[in-house]
Amino acid sequence: MTSTPALTKEEELHWIALKLIPGLGARKLFLLMERYRSPMAVFRASRSELEANGLSGSAAQTIESGCTFEDAVDQQQKMAECGAEVVPIYDPRYPPRLREIFDPPMLLYIRGRVELLVSHMLGVVGTRRPTYYGTAVTEKLSPDLARAGLTITSGMARGIDTAAHKSTLEAGGNTVAVFGCGVDQLYPAENKKLAKEIAEKGLLVSEFPMGTPAYPQNFPIRNRVISGMSVGVLIVEGAEYSGSAITARMAMEQEREVFAVPGSIVSKMSWGPNLLIKQGAKLVQDWHDVLVELPAPVQRELIHQAQSRQGLLPLDENGEESKVCEQPISPAARRLLPVLKLDTPQHLDLLLESFEGVSSSETIAALFELEMLGLVRQLPGRNFVKVW
Repeated sequence: MTSTPALTKEEELHWIALKLIPGLGARKLFLLMERYRSPMAVFRASRSELEANGLSGSAAQTIESGCTFEDAVDQQQKMAECGAEVVPIYDPRYPPRLREIFDPPMLLYIRGRVELLVSHMLGVVGTRRPTYYGTAVTEKLSPDLARAGLTITSGMARGIDTAAHKSTLEAGGNTVAVFGCGVDQLYPAENKKLAKEIAEKGLLVSEFPMGTPAYPQNFPIRNRVISGMSVGVLIVEGAEYSGSAITARMAMEQEREVFAVPGSIVSKMSWGPNLLIKQGAKLVQDWHDVLVELPAPVQRELIHQAQSRQGLLPLDENGEESKVCEQPISPAARRLLPVLKLDTPQHLDLLLESFEGVSSSETIAALFELEMLGLVRQLPGRNFVKVW
């Protein structure tokens, strides 16, 4: 991706000063920017002109007085101290999916790898008090999905969120943590080491100004950003009215895919995901269940990325596997490829029976690996064919 220059200090200062105007919500800010095109133009407008464009007298007076610039300078100093920057909604680096929601943040504070903002993200969220099962599932699914090319996005909370971030980093994957406080703050305190690692290897994101504490009312606001940036949201565990249920509802309103891991009917932590499945969420048993439900353009891009990482080319005109330039495909995938046929679809059950000594999960993983590399195509009814 071509790098985009950051804002100048003056542009950054005006964006922050505008965002700090009391009483200016996302919708009003958006309408202002539609009218004036830049924060500097907004601050040059007269009070009467601003009021004529729908602002309250107090907000117009605050803009005209420029009294938020002192706080904006303080914000810039705090950003410099921790290596943060801001990404406004009109910046090409701003998450494209987040820009589409009803009330996108006009400004994001970030620390880390800014390029992850435009990657394909999947929200992975759940309870702060997971069972052993919930933690184990998260630590299995998150790395698998990250290896498939998705950026695992969560809220840095205790429990499922923390497990998603940690396991993704341990697998060498990309992860984004969305804060309900400033990106220079830490919540919860025990995640100090994790936050530092994400700032170095992943990305920390918040719409809240530097120094903002983790107020309880901030977390539902934070949740809409997790779902808004993502192609879908995976719910692992959570009570019926939990924060993860709120995130799932927001994802549905934003027309994102909602996935859920089923759990025991006698566990309160499974009530949320099980109810979502009853309401139409996609049931997830392995990473393949997520990837096959993603929009076709996203699947194609993930396949292309996987081909680039593996150094594999498509099959030649004789149906033979192209030479591997860098890393070979897994042994299970290499064993499976000759069994598949170019012109005769084979059902998943038949393929599972064909490999003695190889577990069902390994065979499914091998199939998906080949599918992601563009060597195998899945047809309706879980039938598979080799690709020319």
